[in-house]
Amino acid sequence: MRVLITSIVVFFLATAAALLIQNDPGYVVLGRGPWRAETTLTFFIILTLFGFAVLYVLTRFIIKTLTLPRRMQAWRRERLAHKGRLALTRGLTLLEEGKWETAEKNLLKYIAHSEAPLLGYLAAARAAQRQGASERRDNYLRLALESAPDADIAVGLTQAELQLSHHQIEQALATLRHLRQISPQHSHVLKLLMRVYLEVQDWAQLLELLPLLRKAKVVNDTEAHELETKAYVGQLHVAARAQDSQALHEVWGNIPRRLQAQENILLAYIQQLRLYGEDKESEPLLREALKKQWSEPLVHLYGQVEGSDPTKQLAHAEGWLKTHPKNPVLLLTLGRLSLRNRLWGKARGYLESSVGAGGRPEAYKELAGLLEQMDEKDAAMEYYRRGMQLVVEPAIPLSARSNRNNEKLAAVENFPLIREFDRRA
Repeated sequence: MRVLITSIVVFFLATAAALLIQNDPGYVVLGRGPWRAETTLTFFIILTLFGFAVLYVLTRFIIKTLTLPRRMQAWRRERLAHKGRLALTRGLTLLEEGKWETAEKNLLKYIAHSEAPLLGYLAAARAAQRQGASERRDNYLRLALESAPDADIAVGLTQAELQLSHHQIEQALATLRHLRQISPQHSHVLKLLMRVYLEVQDWAQLLELLPLLRKAKVVNDTEAHELETKAYVGQLHVAARAQDSQALHEVWGNIPRRLQAQENILLAYIQQLRLYGEDKESEPLLREALKKQWSEPLVHLYGQVEGSDPTKQLAHAEGWLKTHPKNPVLLLTLGRLSLRNRLWGKARGYLESSVGAGGRPEAYKELAGLLEQMDEKDAAMEYYRRGMQLVVEPAIPLSARSNRNNEKLAAVENFPLIREFDRRA
């Protein structure tokens, strides 16, 4: 539409100019000294326009000639940059296809002329990593940082990820600590640090990092709680492996009270206390925890610890029958506590009830041991065998028989009468 309007306007202006010239062509006189030139206005305008056109073309030709080398260089740079883009695309495609060597060659072919050398070097580092070439990988990462000094976080994160995938834990930890100094709140740096601390089981550093993980939304509340629990359980195990009861108590004292009743943490602590023969301290902790929340693992452990007063311990456990009358784990615990109090008849009743309620193999073992002491050999043998049937599955695939046989041998060690019977046979 614009072209049409412009054409109409030009047409009317040309027509008006032609009519004007036809009626009065006008004249132009040019003079200098003795020289004098006279012509019509129309011819003068045409001559002027022609001269301007010649001058314009000549000027353009001179400019083009003078700038030809520079334009050739620009064209060559653009051509190489285009090849660089194609090579980068091709290299990234090959990298995703798992053709590491070819991908590396394509990524580096025109990288000197690439518009994004950083991406090329980072991708080449990944390709070299896949080929097990750690030295080439580190060299590409160095070149990547030189090509883009402001991209130190991106290069460092890539380096840490590659080091972790290559199981270079100490190097990855050093890289991530350096990155944390540069950017303390960077979420991906914190995430990788969390992964490293879990890998090396540095529970103290993980607990220190946890508030930042929450703040950066690397983990949600549920995940943070799981990590916190795992870290404190890990610290308890570390203290126990050091065979230092004082350290164990110090770790327990540093655990927030809201977590001390946590099932996994309390189980870990009491299991370690039992190694030092501190059952009397364990019993009230278990009792208080079970008042707040029912837990079968804690009930099971309650039957194994030896409190200061076995009679009161049994009475406390029997109080739980009101709300859990047919719980096989509670019945097993009551049977064990009755045995500790030398209440043979009551122990037999609880253990038989536990077996009848679908109890664990331990219940069969405890009941069989009691019957053996009561000189009921046949009944004891029957319970030993029934307990063994729960330990060893009746149908075992051929591929798993060797492992299951080892488990069976381990299970037999828990049934002394079975061992004696096998020797006699």
